[in-house]
Amino acid sequence: MLEKEIKIYSSGNYENKPIIFIHGFPFDHHMWDKQVNELAKLYYCVTYDIRGLGISPSGDGQFTLEAFVDDLEFIIDNLKLSKPVLCGLSMGGYISLRCVERMEYKLGGLILCDTKSEADTNEGKLKRAEGIKIINQVGVQKFITDFIPNCFAKDFINRNVNEYNEILIKTLNSDPIGLKGCLLAMQGRTDVTPYLSKIQLPSLVVCGEEDKFTFPMAMKKMAEIIANSKFVTVPGAGHMSPVENSVFFNITILDFLKVNFS
Repeated sequence: MLEKEIKIYSSGNYENKPIIFIHGFPFDHHMWDKQVNELAKLYYCVTYDIRGLGISPSGDGQFTLEAFVDDLEFIIDNLKLSKPVLCGLSMGGYISLRCVERMEYKLGGLILCDTKSEADTNEGKLKRAEGIKIINQVGVQKFITDFIPNCFAKDFINRNVNEYNEILIKTLNSDPIGLKGCLLAMQGRTDVTPYLSKIQLPSLVVCGEEDKFTFPMAMKKMAEIIANSKFVTVPGAGHMSPVENSVFFNITILDFLKVNFS
């Protein structure tokens, strides 16, 4: 089974509260390096490459979001993690929310970063289809160079040229089968909005103040529906808030964890 081939990484003391970081599209587990380096001092941090991204295999590329949740459940069960906190960004947030809907009893907390609960609109589905078309007809480079700049605030790109270029180069090496599989999975995901009001987990909802994909006001409304939640905007950040303003982001997460799990 492919989930057994998912590349999983861990850092910190296994006896500490576990946190699973779930990256966004089209990145890999390294997008959480700044969080793991800090939080592993107090928590057991688990990251992994979602199938088709990073160095996790793409297989036939016929992905569904349900399969992504199966992978996450495999990680929780295989590592014997007790009530882990899920921290997911963008597509990682979609996976986290569906995982909560399916198996909230296995989880201890939820951190949603720059994501949404709704399924794709028709317009969104057409954009995913266009992305697949571009990869098929023009190639990965065209898709990535069009997509990645919109994930970051302009100021971050201008002030962190080397870091941004490293991220861009890494994503340019993405497997086209994996990219298309992820686009298909996101296009076919279900709407978990009706479940938001049922979530009982301590929850933190975080959004970059300059996010072009998930607007802060939309995420604030999502947080208002979740009973035990807090909403925070990340100054100077776009869609990749944990990377763009890691100091503020880490303090925000640590405060949330201290209040709820100390």
